[in-house]
Amino acid sequence: MIQMEQTWRWFGPDDPVSLNDVKQSGATGVVSALHQIPHGDVWTTEDILKRKAIIEQKGLRWSVVESITVHEDIKTRTGDYKKYIEHYKTSVRNVAHCGIPVITYNFMPVNDWTRTTLSYSMPTGAKALYFNWVDLAVFDIYMLKRKGAAASYDDSIQQQAEHRFKTYSPGQLEALSGVVMFGIPGEKKITTADMLRKLDAYSHIDRAALQENLAAFLAEIAPVAEECGVKLAIHPDDPPFPILGLPRIVSKMEDFDYILKKVDIPANGVCFCTGSLGASAANDLTAMVKAIGNRIHFVHLRNVKRDAVGNFFEADHLGGDNDMYKVMKEILLLQQQTKISLPFRPDHGHQMLDDLKKTTNPGYSAIGRLRGLAELRGLEMGILRSLEN
Repeated sequence: MIQMEQTWRWFGPDDPVSLNDVKQSGATGVVSALHQIPHGDVWTTEDILKRKAIIEQKGLRWSVVESITVHEDIKTRTGDYKKYIEHYKTSVRNVAHCGIPVITYNFMPVNDWTRTTLSYSMPTGAKALYFNWVDLAVFDIYMLKRKGAAASYDDSIQQQAEHRFKTYSPGQLEALSGVVMFGIPGEKKITTADMLRKLDAYSHIDRAALQENLAAFLAEIAPVAEECGVKLAIHPDDPPFPILGLPRIVSKMEDFDYILKKVDIPANGVCFCTGSLGASAANDLTAMVKAIGNRIHFVHLRNVKRDAVGNFFEADHLGGDNDMYKVMKEILLLQQQTKISLPFRPDHGHQMLDDLKKTTNPGYSAIGRLRGLAELRGLEMGILRSLEN
């Protein structure tokens, strides 16, 4: 029976979790990126091989690039987008030349991912990532002061946001702003002025226009990836609904149908993230795995717990609202059909035990992910054994 490849996200030499820690987790593959390289610049073979050598010195494999960031000019098709597309092609070729088989990316405008709390208290005392609509409205309406922001929220959310803004201390408001604009560890932080400027670039870009821009990008990049023998894996929007006035185009099966059929070549594929997609109650994750099939090139496994309003926190990997058993079983059945071992990683994890005393990258402390990987590894073995009978 074909097992999934167990991988671990590592942010590079400055990551508080070392490669020695990664090796002890049981993972054999590493998911990493050159976050020090500015968005849009070329990843040189020299830089890639330097990182690859560091990983391989520990007896590990660089299995997936996550991510080569898509420059905002490409997403808006303005400014120097043609130059940045050529740079992206060169980076894809260089990654392929260095023997890394999968490149993950996303097409989320402005913010790579969004939460409102990085230390939501669980009943156990562990800390989790959390998204709350009222807090987002507080930031959007009263701190960012985006034009027309209030219209993005229903009356109840607006009223609660007004009250919450008045009761939050300056320190709480500053912390909220920092969380919403947190971005990716190792990359340059932005200010509210930066965000407003970036949002303004999307003022005339609706869902259809952004879809067309993604299709145009893939029409250029996917053939290069196919020629080089590397696979592209688009990550879903996180969270999978419009925020800050921005459209979302990688949030549901309809979106994946568009992406995969518009540029219908094997290299053009999906990073199937159960946490991002599972934050929407409308998504049937098991049905989506069946529908996307062999165009899934990489898997993120994590869980979320939603409430009726759509707020969610990141739950235990085998807890929450996503049926991880059904999802993993469908992925494992897919692997037996394709004869391909898909790389997966435990996505995010609670800050717990000794990690509560440490400075960690939010969602990427060691012990919480170690627990998640252990649970997922056990679930996988149980499913595979049952398939043998």
